[in-house]
Amino acid sequence: MVYKVSHTTRYEYDSGVTFCHNMATLKPKEMVGQQVLDYQLEISPTPTELSEKPDFFGNTITRFSIQKYHSELKVTTTSKIMRDVSLQPDIYKSEVGQKITLSEAISALKSYDEAILEVRQFVLESILIAKISPEIKAYAEISFKPNRPVFEAAFELMQRIYTDFEFDPEFTNVATPIHEVIQEKKGVCQDFAQIAIACVRSVGLPARYVSGYIETLPPPGKEKLIGADASHAWFSVYIPGFGWVDFDPTNNQIPKNQHIVVSWGRDYYDVPPLKGVIYSTGKNKMKVAVDIRPI
Repeated sequence: MVYKVSHTTRYEYDSGVTFCHNMATLKPKEMVGQQVLDYQLEISPTPTELSEKPDFFGNTITRFSIQKYHSELKVTTTSKIMRDVSLQPDIYKSEVGQKITLSEAISALKSYDEAILEVRQFVLESILIAKISPEIKAYAEISFKPNRPVFEAAFELMQRIYTDFEFDPEFTNVATPIHEVIQEKKGVCQDFAQIAIACVRSVGLPARYVSGYIETLPPPGKEKLIGADASHAWFSVYIPGFGWVDFDPTNNQIPKNQHIVVSWGRDYYDVPPLKGVIYSTGKNKMKVAVDIRPI
């Protein structure tokens, strides 16, 4: 499947801005099963400085600064992406991937193999997933048992979050602690992904945060609205002997072609679409529009 993706972020400043410096994580990943056929970035006003390079996790980061007065910032990306998940390793065709238990996985993670050393960083605490509470660990241990396969447990965890948590965009923001989310059982895709990651890490397994897009299909007979799609997030678990497996707890499914990967990191803090500093006073408004269409 080939998709055309557009993502526009617009900031409107009440008092104007005299200087801003920003980091954008918006370019989709080039990886097995996903090819970037075209990518365009437009920034208004035109930046004084602009550079692009990979970060620690291999995500493409664009840094730019605007050193003149402006009352609005508009950042638009347009991408053409080919997705073919059939090219990726299939967990359902891997006996090792499906059967390795939690105890066996933790034992395998003690190896000094280069690949294992690389993933062990995803067991550690991160900025937004720190001081994992007993409540989160107890929630995780309902699914994760020593002699139960990791894949089976992670799949059940995804299903439980989908069932137990309410999607409520008014309840949380990017700074809401995960212990509040687990208590209230409310949040958005970002929160559900981070709760899942905290659960997986609490039992000693590596888990990472995946940021991207998901195509949402309109009801039968209805035309798809521009901007109806959205930025999305899910989680990924490392299974020794197989590799990373993605799970989408917001939609209760293993991601397929309609999930487009932009970046991954330890949590949302590593991969926000846009972050930066401004010299200004007063309030600002942010509007985001995402559109994904198959070609």
